[in-house]
Amino acid sequence: MAGTGQPRGRVSHSTDLVTALLGIWFGVGLMIDAWAHSNLAELETFFTPWHAVFYSGFAVVSGWIIWQVWRNVRAGRQGLAAVPTGYLAGLAAIPAFAAFGFADMLWHTVLGIETTIDIFFSPSHLGLIVTMTLILTTPLRSAWNAPGIGPRPSLGRLLPALLGLAFATALVSLFLSYGGAMHYRPQAIVEALSMAQNTGAAPGAGPRPIAPSADRMATAMVVTNVVMLSPVLLLARRWLLPFGSVTIMYAVMVLMPAAQTALRNLPTLLSFVAAGLVSDLLIRRLRPSGERRAAYWAFAGLSALATWTLYIGVASATSGRLPAVPELWTGAPIVAGLIGLALGALLLPNPATAVRA
Repeated sequence: MAGTGQPRGRVSHSTDLVTALLGIWFGVGLMIDAWAHSNLAELETFFTPWHAVFYSGFAVVSGWIIWQVWRNVRAGRQGLAAVPTGYLAGLAAIPAFAAFGFADMLWHTVLGIETTIDIFFSPSHLGLIVTMTLILTTPLRSAWNAPGIGPRPSLGRLLPALLGLAFATALVSLFLSYGGAMHYRPQAIVEALSMAQNTGAAPGAGPRPIAPSADRMATAMVVTNVVMLSPVLLLARRWLLPFGSVTIMYAVMVLMPAAQTALRNLPTLLSFVAAGLVSDLLIRRLRPSGERRAAYWAFAGLSALATWTLYIGVASATSGRLPAVPELWTGAPIVAGLIGLALGALLLPNPATAVRA
């Protein structure tokens, strides 16, 4: 698709909102499919009701994106000028997604349906998830440098970008489920953080070895911390996020593990929604932005600290007891906070130049 020298246009906020809402259909379709793979036995065919929801979601959001381009073609724009700003990657991902979908059908027909961790490493699935991410984040790219949005947008103005990025993050969390912390029930969290083993080594002989379940829990907390906090910090670097932004994003992100576990870990999921609210309160108090590096770094660390304090606190309250190893349940949130601080420093090593409306 060659350039013609014509300037590329932009779509309206309402168009971005429709793109995001149709993307929800697409994303929820995948969540239903994830529920089926996690909770139903003997999936033996590609042609299922949940695949119908998933691929129909792809069809409607793709049709909508193509329609935006076609409208510009009818108005006389040619080549790249017909593609609205922010929509090119999503448009290019449409035929690629269709190709990977066809490959996935052939894969299932020839090799069968994946039922274990192999589902997250299937080449056709990886292709689907990458192209789906490009489609879902179209409203984010459209809003990134949109005129008039300014550095302090309202929640309504930023909503399409929030929804698109949150659903894309949910896709990432799905394909990292084997290393995620959102799937555990409260009792499992407390048990995992209670399983340090004393080998009888003399004081000063080195750290006591930790049982594998504790290792896995610690790793899962690190992975989930990075996956959930990174998109929030990306947005906070660009805009002063309006109140409610992180709560909405975290509420969307927990939908994927909610589907996979059939809500068997509801208290754990609600702890993340509560963490989103706390993060919104921190944003209101600290006002982190690309121009306010110290506030940005402080928010990154404190948001992570609050998230994992709530995670362990809710698990303990629900289970009726604290984990047996104080080093783990007191230190894990601190480690998460330090990782959050490191993420903040990596994403914003120096104050950014102010972006004007």
